[in-house]
Amino acid sequence: MTQYSVEGAVAVIGLSGRFPGAPDLDRYWENLRDGVCSLRDFTADELLAAGVPKEEVGRAEYVPTKGWLADADRFDHAHFRFSRTDAAVLDPQHRLLLETAWSALLDAGLDPYAPPARTGVFAGGSITEHMFAARSAHQVGDPVGDLQTRILTDREFLAPWISYRLGLDGPSIGVQTACSTSLTAVHLAVQALMLGECDTALAGGVAVDAVEPRGYHCQKGGIYAADGRCRPFDQGASGTVPGNGVGLVVLRRLEDALADGDPVRAVIRASAVTNDGAGKVGFTAPGVQGQTRAITEAWAAAGLEPAQAQYLEAHGTGTELGDQVEIAAAAAAFHAAERGGIALGSVKANIGHLDAAAGIAQLAKTVLMLENRLLVPSPGVTRPHPDLARSPFRLVLRTSEWQVPADGVPLRAGVTSLGIGGTNVHVVVEEAPPPHRATRPRTSHVFTGEAMGALRLPGRTADGTGNDGAQDGERQGQEKDVPLEQALSALVIDTLGLSGPEALHQSYILAGGDSLHAVDLLIRMGDRFGIDVPITRFLEDVPLSELLRRIAADAEADPLGDLIDEVERGTPPR
Repeated sequence: MTQYSVEGAVAVIGLSGRFPGAPDLDRYWENLRDGVCSLRDFTADELLAAGVPKEEVGRAEYVPTKGWLADADRFDHAHFRFSRTDAAVLDPQHRLLLETAWSALLDAGLDPYAPPARTGVFAGGSITEHMFAARSAHQVGDPVGDLQTRILTDREFLAPWISYRLGLDGPSIGVQTACSTSLTAVHLAVQALMLGECDTALAGGVAVDAVEPRGYHCQKGGIYAADGRCRPFDQGASGTVPGNGVGLVVLRRLEDALADGDPVRAVIRASAVTNDGAGKVGFTAPGVQGQTRAITEAWAAAGLEPAQAQYLEAHGTGTELGDQVEIAAAAAAFHAAERGGIALGSVKANIGHLDAAAGIAQLAKTVLMLENRLLVPSPGVTRPHPDLARSPFRLVLRTSEWQVPADGVPLRAGVTSLGIGGTNVHVVVEEAPPPHRATRPRTSHVFTGEAMGALRLPGRTADGTGNDGAQDGERQGQEKDVPLEQALSALVIDTLGLSGPEALHQSYILAGGDSLHAVDLLIRMGDRFGIDVPITRFLEDVPLSELLRRIAADAEADPLGDLIDEVERGTPPR
């Protein structure tokens, strides 16, 4: 009989993600199971159309490949109560993480409209082109202001936006440890659950450096592959390939999850985080001792021996130094296992290196393998690194059954994520306990590109001509021919993301308005219509239709004209 323990364990009750070649986890698993390499090779025409300079595309060191995330520029802004103006400025990483959080809660059998109390958020992201463009383009700051632009684009607000829009009142913490960011977020969420700081947690990360096709520059001695393929722990490995993706897990203490009938997908027995300190040849170089300590400390915290692992999902950059150091560090930690006794793989062979989202992509892969009891291969990896011959590891070269140990222990795996700067994370993952009576069935909601509009920064078009500004001017000219109250209604509907005029029967607060929206409206009313509205107007407890009627009436009033009329009639001025 398989042995399970709930003490000190955390349940993965929900999981959602989008990765290269996979708009959802079902497709992600199919690609993993079938050994599909989801890296995308772009044509020169695709890159030129995406704005990559012709001279750059033509360079010999330019590799036209990426783990590309399709439809990353699309967002259901009305679903999350963002105006189209704010949504256009909102960084794609924020958009994707919001959608993923919603889907993850549904996967956990929870209602995103009524999330559980004391739910925390632990998440991080990467640097994006969008963020830089939004801060440098003057026309972007005009409609929303510099502060709002920063709030909508900076990665330090990734977690707080989820907490705010989904009404989550637990800790909301931005995490940043470079490539190990998302697995560090999982570690911090596990710790917060064990300390009682929250009862449910969303944890993970996102990386979308650019929404349009991009390649990368390969330099001799650098980390990127010259041939556009990542082959971790293969003799022919020449480096990694950049990629984009997003993923989140929903976590609860295992004891609570089982008691409440949550749909448990896997169990996190323990985790640990270390740093290499000065014990390496350079800041960006990996360190053996720091990686080894992360592994041994995690398994010790789980009350288990590392040799009890049957699989290791490695960081696996596919660089010469990185692979050598990781093999050495892991071999030292798992030294008690028999030679070749632990299966080894890395999802970077499938989707590339997802930077801040790399760790959550690895964890998602491992959970799916545990659920399906299958070991999946790393595509393109055919000739194992010579150092593996003397190690406890064997590369998974084909999809095969994950054999249940004869001694009755559950299926167990380790997941390692490493960050530039030396932050190493290791998580001990175990298959879920036997099926129990789940009172919260999982549901799903996939935000598809076809259902959303493509949003771009104001003043920017797909062809790079910048004609949007002219169109804005044309629209403002058209607004002058519309009655002021009607134009104000259209502005409020757009800003608050309302369904239409019928939604104006609500008060400003009930319609989802807040102080940031109020500032946005004040600026836009002044810019478009030349009217000055006190912010206290938005505190009036009246329907929006009445509020806008009052604003229009005040704006159309002519105090000077009234005074002149009174004087001409001989009425004493008041």
